[in-house]
Amino acid sequence: MTFETAHDATVIGRRMRLRREALEWSQEKVGVEIGIDESASRARISRYELGIHEPPVKTARLIAQVLGVSLTYLYCEDDELAALLLAMESLSKERKSTLVAQWLAELDAGVLGIEKASL
Repeated sequence: MTFETAHDATVIGRRMRLRREALEWSQEKVGVEIGIDESASRARISRYELGIHEPPVKTARLIAQVLGVSLTYLYCEDDELAALLLAMESLSKERKSTLVAQWLAELDAGVLGIEKASL
């Protein structure tokens, strides 16, 4: 059985696992970092990753913080958008703002170009 077929993993569970594995962290380490007792941390994080339980938003925010990602990334259902969010995490605020402004301008130009062409 694969990870996805063993349980109906939630989006947040899949994202948590992907990020944790990319960092080469154990489930226990994540749990301890967010304040769960060491004896219960592995089991709790495992349940979140498998979709058996979903963490409350307050806990998900802590998980995102220790994994170095945004809460938005953890809940993002679109894999390509999630990859973009993850890539943007390493950028400065100024660089993010510049890129977003450029992308929005390009999208606006594309939309306007399509509307003008259809007239």
